[in-house]
Amino acid sequence: MNTTLIRDGLLVESDRSWRADLLIEGEKITRIAPRIDTKTLPDDTDIVEAEGLCVMPGLIDSHTHYHLVSRGTVTADSFIEGSKLAAFGGVTTVVDFADHDKKRPLVASTNDRIDAMEKEMAIDFALHQGVYGMHEGIGKELEELLKRGVSTIKIFTTYKNVGYLIGMEGLRDLFSLCKKNQIMISAHCEDDTLIEQVEKEHKGSYTPADHALLRPAEAEYRAIKYLGSLAGEFSMPLYVVHLSSSRGLDAVRELRSKGIQVVVETTPHYLLLDASRLEGPQGPLYVMTPPLRTHHDNRDIQDALIAKELQVVATDHCAFTRAQKLASDDCRTIFPGIPGTEELLPLVYTFAVASSRMSLSDLVGILSSTPARLFGLYPQKGSLQIGTDADIVLFDPEATWTLSSDTVHSASEYTPYEGFSVAGKAVMTFLRGHLIMGDDVYVGKPGEGKFLRAKTSSAYD
Repeated sequence: MNTTLIRDGLLVESDRSWRADLLIEGEKITRIAPRIDTKTLPDDTDIVEAEGLCVMPGLIDSHTHYHLVSRGTVTADSFIEGSKLAAFGGVTTVVDFADHDKKRPLVASTNDRIDAMEKEMAIDFALHQGVYGMHEGIGKELEELLKRGVSTIKIFTTYKNVGYLIGMEGLRDLFSLCKKNQIMISAHCEDDTLIEQVEKEHKGSYTPADHALLRPAEAEYRAIKYLGSLAGEFSMPLYVVHLSSSRGLDAVRELRSKGIQVVVETTPHYLLLDASRLEGPQGPLYVMTPPLRTHHDNRDIQDALIAKELQVVATDHCAFTRAQKLASDDCRTIFPGIPGTEELLPLVYTFAVASSRMSLSDLVGILSSTPARLFGLYPQKGSLQIGTDADIVLFDPEATWTLSSDTVHSASEYTPYEGFSVAGKAVMTFLRGHLIMGDDVYVGKPGEGKFLRAKTSSAYD
């Protein structure tokens, strides 16, 4: 059994930070104390000197799309490559998605995704199951999904053209069934009717910059308000993925003022990038859905995050290569999505903690502990509690470096944050007690990642 002592680090959890030694035996954290005497440990114990470093629970990117088959192609980052770039970013768990094959039971789609990921993932993973339609017997299928360890589903309020949109009556039935089974509904919120209307009335071009006009922030507002009203009707939580706009934030605030529980995720790109990136020859690289908004939207979402109105920052990592992205300059056919898992920690640390707007504990909350709780993984993940998985990132808060295609590891061959000067860097990443990245060397092993059976979301507590 491997034994590792992490010594003299600043341990950081979501509610406190303190200086202590931490002992790992096998896959678990077994002891935390101000000082652990090495004479009491096996002779072959690995000693990691962590003075000057933060010792944090492994991060959880709760919104990823690794090896996504879409529009006749597949994303650049496979499960193998996704695991690698995640480890470099201090991410030890991702929550990915299983698409809904409407010809088969939901759990069949889940099982296919688990089987594929278990063969190649080098970090641990949980799943959201997509639900894109209603049919007789779906209540039983949701129960089977829970037994399999999936406690969150994903719905869309747009993409009717590809069969993702559930009608109003179907949504009401789905919300009722999810409340009965305490399944969390996560939602991509854009009102399809408004988007269709805008597209019909649009007389201009279809450049990347037009993407922001064709999918306006008002569509996000309307969809959040509608789904939130349904959640309120059934006295259940709603999880809004990738909040992108001030108008979307307006909807969240209006719903909360009525006592409706809305849990909100945003992403680094909606915090830090604006629609000006869509202009020029590199514009296709920045097309994702919802589109990038204005600088004003960035500021409002930043302020809301600092004020703790938003609960999670994830990435919606969906990486296509430069060649795939630049193959079209028509926003209707550009492959939507960008990389981001590896950049998550330094970007949020630089924006929020290095600027003294947020504490290290707050950072651990939004990037690790809170997603662990919301997606039924806590305290096994997202904590430094004794007896839990030794998923640990050693983070150097004094490191300064520049994000570029040469310094990150996505197979997309680019980063949307090219040239960003950032503070803080993951220097060692442990998955269940085993080092998978250290000193800029990746040693993770495909197939070592485990599927995590999720419990009921803390949102139902």
